[in-house]
Amino acid sequence: MIGLGTIINCATIAAGATLGVILKGGLPRRFETTILQALGLCTFFIGIGGAVSGLLTVTDGTVGTQHTMLLVLSLVLGAVVGEALDIETRLNRFGAWCQDRFSGGGDGQFVQGFVTASLLFCVGAMAIVGALEDGLNGNPSILIAKAVLDGVSSVIFAASLGRGVYLSILPLAVYQGGITLLARFIRPWLTDALISQVSCIGSVLIFAIGFNLMFDKKVKVGNLLPAVLMPVVFFALARFFPALGTL
Repeated sequence: MIGLGTIINCATIAAGATLGVILKGGLPRRFETTILQALGLCTFFIGIGGAVSGLLTVTDGTVGTQHTMLLVLSLVLGAVVGEALDIETRLNRFGAWCQDRFSGGGDGQFVQGFVTASLLFCVGAMAIVGALEDGLNGNPSILIAKAVLDGVSSVIFAASLGRGVYLSILPLAVYQGGITLLARFIRPWLTDALISQVSCIGSVLIFAIGFNLMFDKKVKVGNLLPAVLMPVVFFALARFFPALGTL
Protein backbone atom coordinates (compact mmCIF):
# COMPACT_ATOMS: atom_id res chain seq x y z
CA MET A 1 0.00 0.00 0.00
CA ILE A 2 1.52 3.31 -1.06
CA GLY A 3 -0.12 5.17 1.81
CA LEU A 4 -3.33 7.13 2.35
CA GLY A 5 -1.57 10.48 2.03
CA THR A 6 -0.16 9.67 -1.40
CA ILE A 7 -3.55 8.42 -2.63
CA ILE A 8 -5.22 11.66 -1.49
CA ASN A 9 -2.39 13.67 -3.05
CA CYS A 10 -2.82 11.96 -6.45
CA ALA A 11 -6.59 12.44 -6.28
CA THR A 12 -6.35 16.19 -5.63
CA ILE A 13 -3.91 16.62 -8.54
CA ALA A 14 -6.31 14.75 -10.84
CA ALA A 15 -9.23 16.90 -9.70
CA GLY A 16 -7.22 20.12 -9.99
CA ALA A 17 -5.89 19.19 -13.43
CA THR A 18 -9.43 18.48 -14.62
CA LEU A 19 -10.57 21.93 -13.52
CA GLY A 20 -7.47 23.48 -15.09
CA VAL A 21 -8.07 21.73 -18.44
CA ILE A 22 -11.68 22.98 -18.41
CA LEU A 23 -10.47 26.53 -17.73
CA LYS A 24 -7.79 26.29 -20.42
CA GLY A 25 -10.31 26.57 -23.25
CA GLY A 26 -11.51 29.96 -22.07
CA LEU A 27 -8.37 31.40 -20.50
CA PRO A 28 -6.70 34.17 -22.53
CA ARG A 29 -2.97 33.75 -23.20
CA ARG A 30 -2.05 36.86 -21.21
CA PHE A 31 -3.76 35.38 -18.15
CA GLU A 32 -1.87 32.12 -18.58
CA THR A 33 1.46 33.98 -18.76
CA THR A 34 0.81 36.10 -15.69
CA ILE A 35 -0.54 33.18 -13.65
CA LEU A 36 2.46 31.04 -14.57
CA GLN A 37 4.82 33.82 -13.51
CA ALA A 38 2.92 34.21 -10.24
CA LEU A 39 3.25 30.50 -9.61
CA GLY A 40 6.95 30.76 -10.38
CA LEU A 41 7.28 33.56 -7.85
CA CYS A 42 5.55 31.48 -5.18
CA THR A 43 7.80 28.55 -6.04
CA PHE A 44 10.83 30.82 -5.61
CA PHE A 45 9.90 31.67 -2.04
CA ILE A 46 8.94 28.11 -1.12
CA GLY A 47 12.34 26.95 -2.36
CA ILE A 48 14.25 29.77 -0.67
CA GLY A 49 12.44 29.20 2.63
CA GLY A 50 13.15 25.48 2.65
CA ALA A 51 16.80 25.89 1.67
CA VAL A 52 17.45 28.58 4.28
CA SER A 53 15.80 26.57 7.04
CA GLY A 54 18.04 23.62 6.19
CA LEU A 55 21.25 25.66 6.18
CA LEU A 56 20.86 28.16 9.02
CA THR A 57 21.03 27.48 12.74
CA VAL A 58 20.28 29.77 15.67
CA THR A 59 22.20 29.09 18.87
CA ASP A 60 21.93 31.47 21.84
CA GLY A 61 20.68 34.19 19.53
CA THR A 62 23.58 33.72 17.10
CA VAL A 63 22.86 32.77 13.49
CA GLY A 64 25.23 30.25 11.89
CA THR A 65 25.36 27.88 8.96
CA GLN A 66 25.49 24.11 8.78
CA HIS A 67 26.31 21.51 6.14
CA THR A 68 27.06 24.14 3.48
CA MET A 69 29.78 22.02 1.86
CA LEU A 70 27.43 19.03 1.90
CA LEU A 71 24.93 21.06 -0.12
CA VAL A 72 27.58 22.09 -2.66
CA LEU A 73 29.05 18.61 -3.04
CA SER A 74 25.63 16.99 -3.27
CA LEU A 75 24.55 19.33 -6.06
CA VAL A 76 27.81 18.97 -7.98
CA LEU A 77 27.94 15.18 -7.72
CA GLY A 78 24.23 14.95 -8.37
CA ALA A 79 24.69 17.03 -11.54
CA VAL A 80 27.46 14.70 -12.72
CA VAL A 81 25.32 11.60 -12.17
CA GLY A 82 22.22 13.25 -13.63
CA GLU A 83 24.05 14.38 -16.76
CA ALA A 84 25.61 10.94 -17.19
CA LEU A 85 22.15 9.37 -17.00
CA ASP A 86 20.59 12.30 -18.91
CA ILE A 87 17.48 12.11 -16.75
CA GLU A 88 15.91 15.27 -18.19
CA THR A 89 16.05 13.94 -21.74
CA ARG A 90 14.56 10.64 -20.63
CA LEU A 91 11.72 12.46 -18.87
CA ASN A 92 11.10 14.52 -21.99
CA ARG A 93 11.10 11.41 -24.20
CA PHE A 94 8.68 9.66 -21.87
CA GLY A 95 6.43 12.71 -21.91
CA ALA A 96 6.64 12.92 -25.71
CA TRP A 97 5.79 9.20 -26.01
CA CYS A 98 2.76 9.69 -23.78
CA GLN A 99 1.77 12.79 -25.74
CA ASP A 100 1.79 10.81 -29.00
CA ARG A 101 -0.04 7.90 -27.40
CA PHE A 102 -2.68 9.74 -25.35
CA SER A 103 -3.11 13.27 -26.69
CA GLY A 104 -2.83 12.63 -30.41
CA GLY A 105 0.01 15.15 -30.65
CA GLY A 106 -2.46 18.02 -30.39
CA ASP A 107 -1.22 19.47 -27.11
CA GLY A 108 2.03 21.30 -27.82
CA GLN A 109 2.75 21.87 -24.11
CA PHE A 110 1.99 18.31 -22.97
CA VAL A 111 5.64 17.41 -22.28
CA GLN A 112 6.38 20.68 -20.47
CA GLY A 113 3.29 20.24 -18.30
CA PHE A 114 4.29 16.68 -17.38
CA VAL A 115 7.95 17.44 -16.59
CA THR A 116 7.35 20.72 -14.72
CA ALA A 117 4.47 19.38 -12.62
CA SER A 118 6.27 16.10 -11.88
CA LEU A 119 9.39 17.85 -10.61
CA LEU A 120 7.48 20.37 -8.50
CA PHE A 121 5.19 17.79 -6.90
CA CYS A 122 7.99 15.29 -6.20
CA VAL A 123 11.09 17.17 -5.02
CA GLY A 124 9.62 19.25 -2.21
CA ALA A 125 10.45 18.82 1.46
CA MET A 126 6.82 18.01 2.26
CA ALA A 127 6.91 15.05 -0.16
CA ILE A 128 9.90 13.55 1.63
CA VAL A 129 9.00 14.29 5.24
CA GLY A 130 5.30 13.60 4.69
CA ALA A 131 5.93 10.22 3.06
CA LEU A 132 8.31 9.26 5.86
CA GLU A 133 5.80 10.29 8.53
CA ASP A 134 3.08 8.32 6.76
CA GLY A 135 5.28 5.23 6.52
CA LEU A 136 6.89 5.37 9.95
CA ASN A 137 3.96 6.52 12.10
CA GLY A 138 0.89 6.02 9.90
CA ASN A 139 0.24 9.77 10.02
CA PRO A 140 -0.74 11.20 6.61
CA SER A 141 -1.46 14.74 7.86
CA ILE A 142 1.58 16.34 6.15
CA LEU A 143 0.75 14.71 2.82
CA ILE A 144 -2.89 15.76 3.15
CA ALA A 145 -1.76 19.37 3.58
CA LYS A 146 0.54 18.92 0.59
CA ALA A 147 -2.38 17.46 -1.37
CA VAL A 148 -4.33 20.68 -0.93
CA LEU A 149 -1.38 22.77 -2.15
CA ASP A 150 -0.72 20.45 -5.10
CA GLY A 151 -4.39 20.46 -6.02
CA VAL A 152 -4.42 24.25 -6.28
CA SER A 153 -1.13 24.23 -8.20
CA SER A 154 -2.42 21.60 -10.62
CA VAL A 155 -5.35 23.84 -11.56
CA ILE A 156 -2.95 26.62 -12.53
CA PHE A 157 -0.49 24.28 -14.27
CA ALA A 158 -3.19 22.51 -16.27
CA ALA A 159 -4.81 25.81 -17.26
CA SER A 160 -1.43 27.04 -18.53
CA LEU A 161 0.28 23.86 -19.76
CA GLY A 162 -2.53 21.43 -20.49
CA ARG A 163 -3.21 17.75 -19.96
CA GLY A 164 0.40 16.71 -19.36
CA VAL A 165 -0.18 17.60 -15.69
CA TYR A 166 -2.32 14.46 -15.35
CA LEU A 167 0.71 12.31 -16.12
CA SER A 168 2.63 13.76 -13.15
CA ILE A 169 0.49 11.51 -10.93
CA LEU A 170 2.55 8.48 -12.02
CA PRO A 171 6.01 9.61 -10.82
CA LEU A 172 4.40 11.12 -7.70
CA ALA A 173 2.77 7.81 -6.80
CA VAL A 174 6.02 5.91 -7.39
CA TYR A 175 8.18 8.46 -5.52
CA GLN A 176 6.04 9.23 -2.48
CA GLY A 177 4.56 5.75 -2.33
CA GLY A 178 8.02 4.20 -2.57
CA ILE A 179 9.31 6.31 0.32
CA THR A 180 6.28 5.34 2.41
CA LEU A 181 6.77 1.64 1.69
CA LEU A 182 10.51 1.72 2.36
CA ALA A 183 10.30 3.90 5.47
CA ARG A 184 9.84 0.98 7.86
CA PHE A 185 12.98 -0.71 6.51
CA ILE A 186 15.27 2.36 6.56
CA ARG A 187 14.07 3.66 9.92
CA PRO A 188 17.26 2.63 11.82
CA TRP A 189 19.40 4.85 9.53
CA LEU A 190 17.20 7.94 9.51
CA THR A 191 18.20 10.97 11.57
CA ASP A 192 16.73 14.46 11.80
CA ALA A 193 19.92 15.87 10.26
CA LEU A 194 19.70 13.55 7.26
CA ILE A 195 16.03 14.31 6.62
CA SER A 196 16.78 18.04 6.96
CA GLN A 197 19.56 17.95 4.36
CA VAL A 198 17.57 15.89 1.87
CA SER A 199 14.70 18.35 2.26
CA CYS A 200 17.08 21.31 1.91
CA ILE A 201 18.39 20.07 -1.44
CA GLY A 202 14.83 19.41 -2.57
CA SER A 203 14.04 23.04 -1.76
CA VAL A 204 16.99 24.23 -3.87
CA LEU A 205 15.58 22.26 -6.80
CA ILE A 206 12.18 23.86 -6.22
CA PHE A 207 13.94 27.25 -6.41
CA ALA A 208 15.37 26.20 -9.80
CA ILE A 209 11.89 25.27 -11.02
CA GLY A 210 10.67 28.72 -9.99
CA PHE A 211 13.57 30.26 -11.88
CA ASN A 212 12.54 28.37 -15.02
CA LEU A 213 8.92 29.45 -14.67
CA MET A 214 9.70 33.11 -13.96
CA PHE A 215 12.34 33.75 -16.61
CA ASP A 216 11.52 31.08 -19.20
CA LYS A 217 15.00 29.59 -18.71
CA LYS A 218 16.03 25.96 -18.82
CA VAL A 219 17.90 24.89 -15.71
CA LYS A 220 17.90 21.11 -16.18
CA VAL A 221 16.31 20.29 -12.84
CA GLY A 222 15.73 16.68 -13.91
CA ASN A 223 19.47 16.15 -14.23
CA LEU A 224 19.94 17.52 -10.70
CA LEU A 225 17.56 15.03 -9.10
CA PRO A 226 20.33 12.60 -7.99
CA ALA A 227 21.56 15.38 -5.68
CA VAL A 228 18.63 14.56 -3.37
CA LEU A 229 20.19 11.15 -2.65
CA MET A 230 23.72 12.39 -2.03
CA PRO A 231 23.23 13.28 1.67
CA VAL A 232 22.24 9.64 2.24
CA VAL A 233 25.55 8.55 0.72
CA PHE A 234 27.59 11.06 2.74
CA PHE A 235 25.87 10.24 6.03
CA ALA A 236 26.41 6.52 5.40
CA LEU A 237 30.11 7.06 4.64
CA ALA A 238 30.45 9.26 7.73
CA ARG A 239 30.17 6.11 9.84
CA PHE A 240 33.52 5.01 8.46
CA PHE A 241 35.01 8.47 7.77
CA PRO A 242 33.82 10.76 10.57
CA ALA A 243 35.27 13.85 8.90
CA LEU A 244 32.49 13.68 6.32
CA GLY A 245 29.98 14.39 9.08
CA THR A 246 31.43 17.88 9.50
CA LEU A 247 30.80 18.99 5.90
